[in-house]
Amino acid sequence: MDTFSCAPMRSDTEVQACLSVMAQLRPQLPPTLTPADWLARVRRMELEGYRLAAARDAAGVAAVAGYRIFDCIARGGKSMYVDDLVTDAARRSRGAGKALLGWLMDTARREGCSTFSLDSGVQRYAAHRFYMRERMSIIAYHFRLEL
Repeated sequence: MDTFSCAPMRSDTEVQACLSVMAQLRPQLPPTLTPADWLARVRRMELEGYRLAAARDAAGVAAVAGYRIFDCIARGGKSMYVDDLVTDAARRSRGAGKALLGWLMDTARREGCSTFSLDSGVQRYAAHRFYMRERMSIIAYHFRLEL
């Protein structure tokens, strides 16, 4: 296992450094998306409560998470919802995802959240095994309609 440092990505340079890893999870991001466009999008999302964090080591960004903290009746109060969680495909199974997930859960506790949740695509079997190992439960189906 490698050693990773997890922290919020606040500076423009830090946010831009997350793009290549995030694009591995989100193929709907246009391939022509520039680091400047990515930065502008993240900054707009931050106005709605989105936060970006990463696990890094000497080689750079190994895992990225986007998350929100909000009050929610359905979740019983203050909650952290993880929009995005991905480890660089070339660096999986080295502890970056586990480190970042742990950091996210610790952050949720410090922020006074009563729940921590995320959605994961049904095809992401390896991710599901990881979440189950980390004591997470499957509690719902997520339904969507493309508009």
